[in-house]
Amino acid sequence: MRTLGPLLLAALTIAATPAGAQTPTATDMAVARAVEAIASIRSAGGPRFSPDGSRIAYISNASGIPQLWVMNSDGGGQTQVTNLSDPVQSVDWSPTGDWLAYDVAPGGGLNVQLYVSRPDGSEVRRLTPGGRENNSLGGWSDDGRWVIGASNRRDAARFEPMLIDPTTGETTFVGAGPGRAQLTDLSPDGRFAVLSRLISRGDNNLYLVELATGTETLLTPHTGTGSFGGGEFSPDGRRIYLISNGGRDRAAFGVIDLTRDGAAGPIRILAERTDAEAENAVLSEDGTRAALIWNAAGRSELAWLDTATGATTAGPTLPVDIVSGAAMSRDGTVLALSGSAADRPGDIHRLEIASGAITQLTFSPHEGVDLASFIRPTLVTYRAHDGLELSGWLYRPLGVTAPGPVVFNYHGGPEGQSRPSVSDVTQALVARGITVFAPNVRGSTGFGKRFMNLDNGPLRVDGVRDIKATTDHLVEAGIADPARLGIMGGSYGGYMVMAGVTEYPDMFAGGANLFGVVNFETFFAQTEPWMAAISTVEYGDPVTQADMLRTLSPIHKIDIVTTPLIVLHGANDTNVPVVEAEQIVNSLRARDVPVEYVLFPDEGHGWRKLPNRIRSTTAIVSFFERTLGVAD
Repeated sequence: MRTLGPLLLAALTIAATPAGAQTPTATDMAVARAVEAIASIRSAGGPRFSPDGSRIAYISNASGIPQLWVMNSDGGGQTQVTNLSDPVQSVDWSPTGDWLAYDVAPGGGLNVQLYVSRPDGSEVRRLTPGGRENNSLGGWSDDGRWVIGASNRRDAARFEPMLIDPTTGETTFVGAGPGRAQLTDLSPDGRFAVLSRLISRGDNNLYLVELATGTETLLTPHTGTGSFGGGEFSPDGRRIYLISNGGRDRAAFGVIDLTRDGAAGPIRILAERTDAEAENAVLSEDGTRAALIWNAAGRSELAWLDTATGATTAGPTLPVDIVSGAAMSRDGTVLALSGSAADRPGDIHRLEIASGAITQLTFSPHEGVDLASFIRPTLVTYRAHDGLELSGWLYRPLGVTAPGPVVFNYHGGPEGQSRPSVSDVTQALVARGITVFAPNVRGSTGFGKRFMNLDNGPLRVDGVRDIKATTDHLVEAGIADPARLGIMGGSYGGYMVMAGVTEYPDMFAGGANLFGVVNFETFFAQTEPWMAAISTVEYGDPVTQADMLRTLSPIHKIDIVTTPLIVLHGANDTNVPVVEAEQIVNSLRARDVPVEYVLFPDEGHGWRKLPNRIRSTTAIVSFFERTLGVAD
């Protein structure tokens, strides 16, 4: 792996070698295999304990496509349960131990379908119709009677929570309100449910629903925007634990007390920090303890909450920077954590709660890759044009001190966050001598509600201006050569790529747009109706703010683009439909502006299959090597 950098260009050029060109040497082919290896790093996550704590179900792409696996709770006996051509997204173990529920994304798209099977993979049953409707998995009821889910089967513009009998497939829909809704938990006696209903992106409410009557009681009244996550009943059904930023800037851990007749009190904050946001919590089966996951500037930190006293204590130092999933054994003695770092792929760890001892259970394959050679980033802070503090993660090749080529990698969302996670593209670029900077401009999550809402609607122009502030800072710091700058991003990050090359047409030497929005008119017209409905506050209303959306759409300034681009998209993407990519490619080709187009016929919003990940990484790194002038 340490030799990958100097030889990477040769490997990436092989794919573009025309017929009749010189045959690649043995060294070229060896390097090509090294490039493939870095793009082939696997991962595992989403652990769920069996009721007796003896086994863990999880998702791994060790086979090349995310599939359902089961292992013993000590990491032994790892067995692949599903072997599908489509990715499995998540899994949950029935409280009775005899079934697994999981969801599958056909073609990588959003028309997700729900299944159950025995833990050994037998008796597979699809619980949803299998059409073009979108479905999501929410887990099980405590008694194992119901699989909890949500679907837009009856109305494409909204998600309705549903309870599915895993034996018969009989479905009962819950709640009749608008928008995207889901059940977060059922009370132990089966009388009530907690329902989360999205008002718009970054704004939702929790309701207490009496299942027999459908009566809904608002649990989270608030003014302005507010995000309320979790919504889990205590074992006696008298409390609901949640994460809340209602009436506050940073999300905290809280609880709502209930009377016996279901009347709800106000949110009481149990744990809060001024330097971090509440991210996830796992409540023990007996309700006496909760594992709290904090997001501190992008890194995850663990703490324990004593629910009786409200006291919190720091947990052990974690072997990963980002915790992506957590589950507690029913007896409350073990916590399973999935997570990653910039130099560690996603894997599952076992934490003994009493001692704090941590054991790695899965070891995701990374053949041919020396993880010790991967660069761990440093956190950089700087100021925007209006003085707002911004930050980002800097991945700089070892030994580089002079200004050089830099690729700015913008995250999706917009309600997303650049974090120090493992990235094959980032590490391959750095190995070639290209610095990567992953910014968190305004609109990013992890820094409070106010910061997240600073790019809504007409304020998006300020978010785009942050592109210049970001670039200027690295140039002024002597890190970036202003003549060798690249920009890339996926989804909303792809929008930032197109905004960058249209608002600052002379700034970048190359841009990589992965399934990004370029035209808000076509996005709203062709995305999923429920996605359009929740996006009007974030982006703008296509009915009442059409002129503003037109101004904010890079497609209407694309005639000034001269920056070479590579555009990558999934044919089955219903979130950002492929028409967004086609508009860019057709326009640039008509003007003979250099543009490469990579379309994946078997993917949706992002790549999940190994051959596609390899192809994407190879194409992107090769593109930036050419456009940024990297030479051996």
